[in-house]
Amino acid sequence: MSRGFLTSLAAMIVILAALPLTVSLFGLVQATMFIAMATLALSQGFIWGYGGIMSFGQSAFFGLGGYVYAVAAINMGSSTAPFLLAIVLPAAFAALLGYFMFYGRISDAYIGVITLTVTVILFNFANSTAGDVWHIGQAALGGFNGIPSVPPLNMPGHPDMPLDPAQLYGVAAVLLVLVYVLLKGLLASRFGRVVVAIRENETRAMLLGYDPRLYKTLTFTLGGGIAGLAGCLFTNWGGFVSPTVFGLQEAAQAIIFVLLGGLGTLIGPILGAVAVEYLITIIGTQETINANLMLGVILLVFVLLVPKGVLPSLEALGHRISLGRSCATQQAKAEARP
Repeated sequence: MSRGFLTSLAAMIVILAALPLTVSLFGLVQATMFIAMATLALSQGFIWGYGGIMSFGQSAFFGLGGYVYAVAAINMGSSTAPFLLAIVLPAAFAALLGYFMFYGRISDAYIGVITLTVTVILFNFANSTAGDVWHIGQAALGGFNGIPSVPPLNMPGHPDMPLDPAQLYGVAAVLLVLVYVLLKGLLASRFGRVVVAIRENETRAMLLGYDPRLYKTLTFTLGGGIAGLAGCLFTNWGGFVSPTVFGLQEAAQAIIFVLLGGLGTLIGPILGAVAVEYLITIIGTQETINANLMLGVILLVFVLLVPKGVLPSLEALGHRISLGRSCATQQAKAEARP
């Protein structure tokens, strides 16, 4: 394990553990939403920054996770199986979509178009499910009104013991840390090294005997499952899910999180998601500035001025400062010699 990873992990654990002691219950509820969006950012950062797959459709898997959990929880009465389904079904859908895209040898530009199209289709379909005819078991889909009163996560095997907001925050925080550690360990494994090698030079990896289609499909599948987990947490945060989870705003935000935090990192997208969501929350409390307009301005500024993202830029700056100090020290030693 690298020193940077251990430092980031320790800082993440300390901050997440300290929040319940330093903020109000309302702040803890907001932090739960930040964690859900940070998990979505991790899925985008993994498949794009390391897999080289530019997907405009992570909100599709995010929304599927939310809807699958809501429908299953209403019908089953317990949250254990719905929680697992909210991860498995989006992952399965991502695997199916990825199979047709990567084994069909579709170019990167068209992959972005296809994932965006899937997101738009799901958004329009969810919006058109109003009326009593649109239901799955006891769960009415509700069209643009969404599904209200979604049962919260409960203690495994105890449907009569739902988690309170503080407990939900704890579960979300633990899951975020676990996903971060899982992805970091996966990238350090042989599978992760092959995925990065394919991103760098797909033809060379193919000549070495690796099948880029398989590795890209598996990467895309894992990203879909993590996005589904984020959607499940987001639905539990509000107790409600609507077609807006499939919206273009959610799709754009996942990309902005990664661009802001830094492409090719895992901690960067987390920081980007928290920063953007906190800024949107602050702007939303006043009526003078439109939050979406401000989000667009932020994206434009960072793409033009900090194209690599905040974290890689800070790392590069630190490296330059360290190198400058080293050169200055060596020069001073050289001048001190007789």
